[in-house]
Amino acid sequence: MLKVHTYAKCETCRKAVKFLRAHGVPFEEIPIRETPPTKSALRAMLAAHGGAIRKLFNTSGADYKALGLGAKLPDLPEEEAIDLLAAKGNLVKRPFAQGGGVHLVGFDEARWREALT
Repeated sequence: MLKVHTYAKCETCRKAVKFLRAHGVPFEEIPIRETPPTKSALRAMLAAHGGAIRKLFNTSGADYKALGLGAKLPDLPEEEAIDLLAAKGNLVKRPFAQGGGVHLVGFDEARWREALT
């Protein structure tokens, strides 16, 4: 089953959930702040995105900016980046959807349609 990490106040997450429901895609919604993706889920998503760790970060978020990750990320060891993401759900780009061979981060309706319908 598709697991979708979302944040209730995120408009993009609400659009993704609405899309899933409209297309009858079964999914489990998981609150990203309270239950961030696991390290293994993050590694799988990273592999699916060609190792581009920046794609997994919510680069417009306050936590990302407060930690100065824009400057640090290029030199941050991958395992440290994974540790940060697994510890603080606010840092993870959302929605974060995985399951059944699907690895989607962020909501792009065309990409989601191609992957899920």
